[in-house]
Amino acid sequence: MKALFSLLLLVFSLPSTAEQLKRFGDLEVHYSSFASTFLTPDIASHYKIQRSRYGALVNISVFDTSKEGKPAVSAQLTGTARNILGQQKTLTFREIKEGKAIYSIAQFKHTNDETLDFKINIFYNGKKETLTFKQTFFVDK
Repeated sequence: MKALFSLLLLVFSLPSTAEQLKRFGDLEVHYSSFASTFLTPDIASHYKIQRSRYGALVNISVFDTSKEGKPAVSAQLTGTARNILGQQKTLTFREIKEGKAIYSIAQFKHTNDETLDFKINIFYNGKKETLTFKQTFFVDK
């Protein structure tokens, strides 16, 4: 659905998420995390995403820079999010394909003013890479 693609382009272009990417050899990994209430009810319903004041999403797109046109590729993702108390949330990713675009998303719950350390394992073409980042989430009022 072009609506999700447009929304994700918007998310990637916001100043707070500008250039959230990491390169691992021939892989370019774009990532973002945002409140589930950022999605419109129609988009959330279409993609079976639960909107909640206490809910958020991680969105990952993987591109192979060794191929002409730097295409999006399917990669297997596993991950965790850990808070400052050491409590860990397992991230379960599911892939969404729209034309040539490929996104992997995982939903999770958070509390107000909760900082999470993300560790996401990316398996592609027989190799494993690990993406790490930190983000603070607030309850949407």
